[in-house]
Amino acid sequence: MSENSGHSGHSEHDVQREVSELEGKSTTASRLFDLRLIIGGLFVVYGVIVTIAGISPSDSSLDKSEGVNINLWTGIAMLLLGIFFLGWLKLRPVPPVEVTTEEEEGA
Repeated sequence: MSENSGHSGHSEHDVQREVSELEGKSTTASRLFDLRLIIGGLFVVYGVIVTIAGISPSDSSLDKSEGVNINLWTGIAMLLLGIFFLGWLKLRPVPPVEVTTEEEEGA
């Protein structure tokens, strides 16, 4: 019989190694695109921008908001919310994806 009958030219070890690499990439991708990271990052960035705008408000913006420095308070709230999301991501990371092979299911 030839080497390729029953196999596609890959040994069992090569297949297992490739499956392990794909599982690692899948876990990395799921952590990278976790919505908590995206939402938290955006809230922190916009919170910094709005807070900086609120540090030295103009008289006209204070008149519009009836004396309340709305940019400062909104920026601080956005910063806190963004930090909450990033802390949540750090404390509760995405669990690794468990992939079962056909051999494990049949056993």
